[in-house]
Amino acid sequence: MTTTTWELLDQAYETLREAVAGVPADGWGRPTPCTQWNVAQVLRHAAGGQLAYAARLTGGPGPAEDPFAPSDTLAGPPRSLLDPALAAAAEAFAGVAPADPAVAVPLPPFSVPAETAVGAAALDAAVHAWDIAVATGRPPALTDALAAALRPAADALTEPLRGFAYGPAFPLAPGADQGAAAALLAFLGRDPGWAAPAA
Repeated sequence: MTTTTWELLDQAYETLREAVAGVPADGWGRPTPCTQWNVAQVLRHAAGGQLAYAARLTGGPGPAEDPFAPSDTLAGPPRSLLDPALAAAAEAFAGVAPADPAVAVPLPPFSVPAETAVGAAALDAAVHAWDIAVATGRPPALTDALAAALRPAADALTEPLRGFAYGPAFPLAPGADQGAAAALLAFLGRDPGWAAPAA
């Protein structure tokens, strides 16, 4: 695991924090690219996912609810849910040996090389930052540079999770050069051109 990999995780976490901070007060019930989930549910899923990584790495407590069946409301300030989850995951990953070939993760295949484990957590955070940003009518939070850096983790992890965490790949127009972010989102089963419905 290189310094660049750790920077990638930090960048993904900051992208998610910024996306959450930009949600207007009336935005938490809005629909998102995650079918049947609103913005509050995506946030709760994202936070729960990071807690699940931390729990697998440390043996500590995991999320209080199933991240794949999140509540559709928030009981308190959004950052009070997100910040502890990101802090727990970051601390857990700090204890991972860079050359460890078998780091525990909460999804199949349940054990991956250290760099892939860090990339998986970063991928989850960054893609949900995109979900939240576009759901609230803001510019997409996922840059081409970040998407390109996340692609190796996506390539390593996505196929075993098709139909569970990721849908079928979204078909982009043949030959269309839409950038690394669009390619990554489409590979994960999202429509890169998704836009929030008119209010």
